[in-house]
Amino acid sequence: QVQLVESGGGLVQPGGSLRLSCVVSGRDVRLTPMAWYRQVPGRQREWVATYTDSTIKHVANSVEGRFQVSRDSAKKTMYLRMNDLRPEDTAVYYCRQFGPPDLWGQGTQVTVSS
Repeated sequence: QVQLVESGGGLVQPGGSLRLSCVVSGRDVRLTPMAWYRQVPGRQREWVATYTDSTIKHVANSVEGRFQVSRDSAKKTMYLRMNDLRPEDTAVYYCRQFGPPDLWGQGTQVTVSS
């Protein structure tokens, strides 16, 4: 069974940086387009970035110029580099692998606060 596991979240001051990782593990892993989302309690899950391949990557307008998505296929890991973090970036961040089947990780908390 294929699973996604996020890591790298934590508490950071405004203006700081974090790098999130999403490892794809299990039998017969097949890398397909993947994405990052985030969610604040009481609000809808929000799309952040998509990695399709090394030449096709997109990020949301709200994080353009600050966040960067990448993937290391050999390590079966997708990354989200987050720079110049702001309090409004505080959320649980989830990774998703587009299927079928559609898979989600369990999330990692990012808190931006002084």
